[in-house]
Amino acid sequence: MSEREETDRALTDRAREGDEAAFRTLVTRYEPRVAATVVGMLGPGDEADDVGQETFIRFYQALGKFRGEAALGTYLTRIAMNLSLNAIKRRQKQRWRFWSLDDEEESPAEPSADGRDAQAVQERRMVVQAALDRLKPKFRAVVVLRMLEGYSTKETAGLLGIAEGTVLSRLSRGIKQLKPLLKKEDLL
Repeated sequence: MSEREETDRALTDRAREGDEAAFRTLVTRYEPRVAATVVGMLGPGDEADDVGQETFIRFYQALGKFRGEAALGTYLTRIAMNLSLNAIKRRQKQRWRFWSLDDEEESPAEPSADGRDAQAVQERRMVVQAALDRLKPKFRAVVVLRMLEGYSTKETAGLLGIAEGTVLSRLSRGIKQLKPLLKKEDLL
């Protein structure tokens, strides 16, 4: 067991006993990972913020049931992915019901570390997110976890509850669908 896993276990045990500082430490530690997963699936905006918060609410409510069989980061990523997929389903139902597209919020451009124009970086992110948004959720989930989050095929299969062969198949199909979209925007 790694030192971090041991620390996570101790913090989880303390949080389970009502130690709010221990729970806050876990949130601070895993917030970037959860945010990356949720934003990768939903794009930036209020919906992603809500799903990120809901991930930690669900974790807090499940503290008594969490056995630590999976690494805490893996457990939280799975909650975030499931909630993101639910949000996508709600979004699709709403669009179908009202025949309208959601207004997309634009986030401010961030300066880049290598001196590239911040606006160009932001536009590139928006194009990549728009391309991801065009994938079916089952393909998007695999692409986000494998390509953006860096999970292995085995880890991705475990997080999504599917076979490793299915991960490879969906990854291949997802990338195949992304290529023309990103090539069109000169990103490949």
